[in-house]
Amino acid sequence: MATTTMTKTQLVAFMAENIELTKKQAASFFDTLADLAVTQAKKNGIFVVPGLGRLKKVQRKARTGRNPATGEAIKIKAKTTAKFYVAKAVKDAIAPVKK
Repeated sequence: MATTTMTKTQLVAFMAENIELTKKQAASFFDTLADLAVTQAKKNGIFVVPGLGRLKKVQRKARTGRNPATGEAIKIKAKTTAKFYVAKAVKDAIAPVKK
């Protein structure tokens, strides 16, 4: 069974229909949300989407890694990256804990 993810166009159409917005308004909402998430995470280090999760700016330490082709040890520089942490309620809804 093949599964596909929703495209942005499909997501915009779905939201526009269910919230009674125009497709242009729904697309603008998603673009604004994405821009806000990036600017807030960059400025404050974290951006929370209620009910979904949080986008967090994370510092990675320098470390030693391996070149997969040769097995040779290499130094990986420290860097800043972003991680998205899914809310517990979402995790439990998608993959309930088995008892």
